[in-house]
Amino acid sequence: MSARDPAIPDGLPGPLPQGERVLWQGRPTAVGMMLRVLHLRLVALWFAGLTLWQALPNAGPGEALRAAGPTLIACGLALALVALLGWLAARTTVYTITSRRIVMRVGMALPVTLNLPFAMIADAGLHTFADGSGDLPVRLRPGTRIAYLNLWPHARPWRLSEPQPMLRSVPEARVVARLLAQAIEAARANEESATPILAERPQAGLQGRPPRLAVAG
Repeated sequence: MSARDPAIPDGLPGPLPQGERVLWQGRPTAVGMMLRVLHLRLVALWFAGLTLWQALPNAGPGEALRAAGPTLIACGLALALVALLGWLAARTTVYTITSRRIVMRVGMALPVTLNLPFAMIADAGLHTFADGSGDLPVRLRPGTRIAYLNLWPHARPWRLSEPQPMLRSVPEARVVARLLAQAIEAARANEESATPILAERPQAGLQGRPPRLAVAG
């Protein structure tokens, strides 16, 4: 296994092009991935109900414990597995915001890198939680589509027909959202100012103002 090239920042597929810089990097919070993505509390509630259903019909505490014992063991194993998956999902994810794009390195077993240039992004949202973390969904422009299964769990829930990448459980989400909005606005302003405008001279016999041709830089 070859060592990672020190010239390539962690979380990026290659060296940054000239003029591009990293503005922010971070990972999801492990607790947020456990509770809000893998729904650890719902798993615990389901097992609690199953345990009560098995224990209540028994006459005494001893019989109830023996009846519910296997379920309690399964509950502990299931909760430990969900917690482990949540921790691994947070540990193996790197979100990067540069001056030109969002980069998401995701995947526990098979890591993949998703590049989202600002030109592909229509807008971004923010949903915060009590601990200050939050989700940042990104709505793509029409004609740009990424399969929902390729994004999960880093996708906005239930948007199957129009999948939206989402930075999940980002720490200090308001600060990150403000930085992302400023970066997108600055990139679009630079793109507009860098687009040259060529004016054609009107040919003889043609009336009106000469057309303006936008030439992509």
